[in-house]
Amino acid sequence: MSVRQRNCIGILLFNIRFFFRKYPALPYVLKWLCISLVIGVLVGTASAGFLISLQWATDFRENHLWLIGLLPVAGMAVGLVYHYWGKEVEAGNNLLLNTINHPGKTIPFRMAPFVYIGTLITHFFGGSAGREGTALQMAGAISDQLSRPFSLNRYERKTLLMAAIAAGFGSVFGTPLAGAVFALEILFIGKIRYHAIFPVFISAVLASLMTDLWGAKHTHYHIGKIPAPDFLPVVYSIIAGVVFGICAAAFSKLLHKTGAVFSAKVTFPPFRPFIGGIVVAVAVFALGTTRYIGLGIPVITESFEHRLPIYDFALKMAFTIITLAAGFKGGEVTPLFFTGAALGSALSLFIPLPFGLLAGMGFVAVFAGATNTPLACILMGIELFGAECGIYVAIACVVSYLFSGHNSIYSQQKIGSEKNSRYRSDRDKSFSDL
Repeated sequence: MSVRQRNCIGILLFNIRFFFRKYPALPYVLKWLCISLVIGVLVGTASAGFLISLQWATDFRENHLWLIGLLPVAGMAVGLVYHYWGKEVEAGNNLLLNTINHPGKTIPFRMAPFVYIGTLITHFFGGSAGREGTALQMAGAISDQLSRPFSLNRYERKTLLMAAIAAGFGSVFGTPLAGAVFALEILFIGKIRYHAIFPVFISAVLASLMTDLWGAKHTHYHIGKIPAPDFLPVVYSIIAGVVFGICAAAFSKLLHKTGAVFSAKVTFPPFRPFIGGIVVAVAVFALGTTRYIGLGIPVITESFEHRLPIYDFALKMAFTIITLAAGFKGGEVTPLFFTGAALGSALSLFIPLPFGLLAGMGFVAVFAGATNTPLACILMGIELFGAECGIYVAIACVVSYLFSGHNSIYSQQKIGSEKNSRYRSDRDKSFSDL
């Protein structure tokens, strides 16, 4: 090698080192761009497959209603599988949150197929559950397998799992911005983990794009009439937010208390979904409708089109709480959407705001109160319904968040900052400690 060539290489290396010193974020960005790309492709593909198969299971059940009679047997089968082979992953979303807060061994990959099949069985045979929990667990189990190939340390692994949560949430609902902020908010009330902001947003966007590329469909909602911001509409929004917050707190409390009753009264875990399945199946046949099982998307859409009866939200809550507390697999979020939208639509009988607007406010506000993620829910409302309703959605989400108190559907969610001075002494506790 000539002197001139060595000088050229030396100058090139010097320029590269100077460039990286001037822009120290570049290696971080390039590294997490690569990791996020892998997460986006894998999680987006998994979410697409899940959404497509979930739609098939729902359609098949609605055309063969006799399958609902087999819900107790199906529930016990899933319970037996988890009891003998899935105890490590039975905690579900709480395992994800606990692993992020206290990284230990890698989340077993079996969590993904177990929760996927378990959720399909729940919907195929007529349980009332959602899809967010499944998407998050699949995303976490898949993405955590990347920690070794990419040689991630303990701190970086936390970021990896937060990116997985963002990708799973954003892709399953088609709301990448809300999914990203949800992942930043969900760990600690009142604290946002800004260190993960880049991989979280990139993973959520890429996963959502990947799900769309596979042709998985998301439901679209439309709010017909939105009043101009004024004093009275704002006051009415605050009143609605209070009701949504109380509803969110009631859902969380009843879910945990019903689960505790099942655990105390039925000592053999696989019998719990068997008994819960009997209750749900008998209730469905007694009511003569499948309105309150499955995801409930048609009823959610209906809530934006006309005022719903006041009992719709309560019945959906009851069906969902029994289903999930008994041990069936699936998420809580879409049932929370149903509960909030139906409650909001019914509130238009008492609150002089358009039923479509109240349905949209309830859709995200009850979820905000039950998960303590108001910023993510505000963004979700804007992504789903448009920016025109942003003021009303924001008011409802913030007020619901405040009035839901220290309650959450996730027992491992930490209290990082008090909602108000009354809770100052509870800082840094989790809901399982309260």
